[in-house]
Amino acid sequence: MDASKYEGIKFQHDQSDRVDDLLTVEEALQININAGPFTVIMRTPGDELDMVRGLLYSEDLYKGESAIELNSIKTNELQHITEVNVEIPVSELGSGYSDNRSMLSVSSCGICGKRELGDLSVEGNSLKVGRAFDPLLLDEMYAVMESQQKTFKKTGGSHGAGAFTMSGEFLTLKEDIGRHNAVDKVIGSLLNNGQLKNAKCLLVSGRISYEIVTKAFMAKIPVLVAVSAPSSLAVDYAKEFGMTLFAFTRKGKTTCYSHPERILKNNSSKHVA
Repeated sequence: MDASKYEGIKFQHDQSDRVDDLLTVEEALQININAGPFTVIMRTPGDELDMVRGLLYSEDLYKGESAIELNSIKTNELQHITEVNVEIPVSELGSGYSDNRSMLSVSSCGICGKRELGDLSVEGNSLKVGRAFDPLLLDEMYAVMESQQKTFKKTGGSHGAGAFTMSGEFLTLKEDIGRHNAVDKVIGSLLNNGQLKNAKCLLVSGRISYEIVTKAFMAKIPVLVAVSAPSSLAVDYAKEFGMTLFAFTRKGKTTCYSHPERILKNNSSKHVA
């Protein structure tokens, strides 16, 4: 269940009315690795397999090609999964496992649960330019993405993340109360369906933080696009990682903050004075 009905009183001018509104569900999920507690994520129930697979991958815990299996340990009265366990051979656990999040990771803050400043570091070679990207595709891609955001249509309170090929072909979309949770679900879905190598562009609703940039980088997705603003650290990381970052993308407008050399030449000349 991604939405629940809540009663409220709506005030408008000099009138008030009782209303029943659908709100995006936010609940805790405890993730255990090899029967030991790893982290607690505040997220929207559903797509647990995709979210855990994406989280393990983007946090450098497990990058193996074999699929993972989740064992549901606990559910609540609504039959939502509240605790899962994943078994991973110790020899296949990545460096992220030793930097596990000992604190609660909330849906709105990617840095919550990081214990030290050193946990912010990300290793890997910057992404190569490769095939050019046409920003004129963005309006069409966002239209496709918005048509798939069923939870947002009901509640207005969920974030969406969508993966596309470099030519704008739609691959998958996931929603969640948290922006970075939606990205984890997308990455996990791509992994579980063998499509990660095809994903070259990640679109997100809202703003872009540093953690969304690092998750896209870990997945080797070179183009990242947001409806709203990027943070300064997000732009810094995108420049360092060789990623092309677009923000303020709406109604035929967008701003590129890093690596414009990946933009299709025919279009770059139209946007640069």
